[in-house]
Amino acid sequence: MSSVTRPRRGTDFSRFPSSIPIVIDNGASTFRIGWAGEMGPRATFRNVVQRPRHRATGETVSIVGDTDPALMKFFDCTRSAVRSPFDDDVVYQFEYMEYILDYGFDRLGASSEAGHPILMTECECNPSFSRARMAELLFETYGVPSIAFGIDNAFSYKYNQKLGNCGEDGLAISCEHGTCHVVPFLKGQPVLGACCRTNVGGFHITDFLRQLLSLKYPYHTANFTWEKAEELKKEHCYVARDYMSELQIFKNNKEEAEEKTRYWQLPWVPPPKEEPPSEEELARKAASKEKSGQRLRDLAAVRRSKKIADLEKQLSDLEELMDQLDEAEESEATAILVKNKFLSQQDVKSAILKATQSLRKAKGESNADEEKADASAADRYPLVSVPDEELTPEQLKEKKKQIFLKTTTEGKLRAKQRRAEEEALREQEEEKRRTENPELYLEELRARYSELSEKFEQRKRQKVNGGHTNGNHGSSGGVGRGERLNAAQKERMRLLTSAAFDRGKGEDTFGQRDEDWLVYNKMSKDNDDDRNDDDESELVRIASKLQEIDPTFVSKSEAVQVTPEPPKFRPLTAEDYRIAIGIERFRCPEVLFQPGMIGIDQAGIDEMVSISLRRLMEDESVKQRLCQSILLTGGCSLLPGMIPRLESGIRQYRPYLSPLKIVRAADPILDAWRGAAAFAASSKFGKQTFSLADYREHGENLFHRYNIVYSL
Repeated sequence: MSSVTRPRRGTDFSRFPSSIPIVIDNGASTFRIGWAGEMGPRATFRNVVQRPRHRATGETVSIVGDTDPALMKFFDCTRSAVRSPFDDDVVYQFEYMEYILDYGFDRLGASSEAGHPILMTECECNPSFSRARMAELLFETYGVPSIAFGIDNAFSYKYNQKLGNCGEDGLAISCEHGTCHVVPFLKGQPVLGACCRTNVGGFHITDFLRQLLSLKYPYHTANFTWEKAEELKKEHCYVARDYMSELQIFKNNKEEAEEKTRYWQLPWVPPPKEEPPSEEELARKAASKEKSGQRLRDLAAVRRSKKIADLEKQLSDLEELMDQLDEAEESEATAILVKNKFLSQQDVKSAILKATQSLRKAKGESNADEEKADASAADRYPLVSVPDEELTPEQLKEKKKQIFLKTTTEGKLRAKQRRAEEEALREQEEEKRRTENPELYLEELRARYSELSEKFEQRKRQKVNGGHTNGNHGSSGGVGRGERLNAAQKERMRLLTSAAFDRGKGEDTFGQRDEDWLVYNKMSKDNDDDRNDDDESELVRIASKLQEIDPTFVSKSEAVQVTPEPPKFRPLTAEDYRIAIGIERFRCPEVLFQPGMIGIDQAGIDEMVSISLRRLMEDESVKQRLCQSILLTGGCSLLPGMIPRLESGIRQYRPYLSPLKIVRAADPILDAWRGAAAFAASSKFGKQTFSLADYREHGENLFHRYNIVYSL
């Protein structure tokens, strides 16, 4: 959290006469309020408002300034962000400003109305409408008799002039929370027509630092709060005399870069060490595993028993049905078959055979009889041996199907047996060649492997990119599906199209002729891919042979399809919670001189001095006199290295060997309030104020020409 603590409420408010003014330094970062003539403010707090909801009562409360984390746990802050009444050092949100003034006057000790003259600081060239709204708020809400507005930089310059830090003619460079200003002074008074402003300040440095650390350490983003970034900025950031040279140090000189790097250790608790399980723990886990396994085995046994009982009942019913069919006449048998949804007795026998096989399998009995039954073509194709005169039309169609299936199965078995014989013969020949000339055999295997690999890759490319019929010569893109089909696939598509086209043109007579069933064989995708499968299996076989002979051989599939190992889990250490702040130390304050680094197209503070001097319309002797008394004030002026960098930057815009002197304010943070308090305590203060009657008489026109004369 911020170093600013919540102030205590004053108890001596009634002791001060109503003629003593109240001094308010209304800064964009900090609000300060106190009495005229004193050396320090009575109350200081952040100029922000938050309105969370109480978790218990649901009541919305207003919290001004810093908050206590121990108390904020009682409030719901998810829908209430920290709000500021300022936008680029100009007050726009007067609702929040009223909360802040209420809290400020309460800390000063006021009970109802303020009742004292008010001197309030503001930024350079504050808009008239902002002055008018602030005056209206003070007059009508707090009963203020008179008000005066003054520039905070002017009060700081006059206070340091009184201390002898700067002359009557000079420049005030103010680096504040949201903006930076350059104000020239002639004869002790600010020349507002020649002042210069840029919308970059300490807030942008802090926010830039928070963003850089969040990008650098994305897993610790929650730790980089705005308050913590502000603390890191005040402790570790500095202004580089030469930005590019400083970058080269961090790039090339590791030792010097390490010396300039600061580290922030986040809270880290080492993970507990895992001890190996004891023998009792292992025994307990083994017993639990055995118990779970036994429960699963019992469930499986119950399911198997139920299945066996169902199959036995089904087999008993089928056998009883078969007995009824044997005893019944032909007409009664047909009715019984129709009632039980069977076409013939052969279907019943097939069902009995299947039920018997399933029952044996469920009981875990030997499958020798089953294999014998599978090998028996008569059982699998019972209608093949039955004459056509004894079959019905439906059975004739079924017979044709069985004939086709039997022929196909026997052909596949013969082809499989033939391939096995050829494979054995080829193995014998290859073994003979390998024994006679191993080197030649290895070269032949390599050549055959290269040939098949190239053939296989070319076939894959054709499937993806198509053939050369489209004029692209194997290049990808613009290839339709029809151009990627080979001859077998095109023939299959033609058969399917013609079969679909012929349906609906009359009576469907497909299947009455034997050659009709050959269409399925032609349309089968397996026939189209047999050659591809053979080539692929041959490629795998040759690759295994090469690996047996040459252990260093690596197949192309293995070389291409190597999958990277998944990253191993590494336990987090204290080093993972160590935040290094290196380049960020001087990169963030550099935005004061190069606002373009954060996307703001405005001049830096060194260039602003040159712009302000050009606007002054005075001769060179006056400008030289001003450059010999430059006062640097504001919170950002406390950054180390600010004065040398600012001096080197201003010299780039000044004539060669031109005199230049830059001094820092005695207290860059409190000098504005102290100067305003001294001005309010002087006898000339009463002449610089305006009352409620003046405001009602002139309205906002009063502020167009309102400027006080600064004198201490």
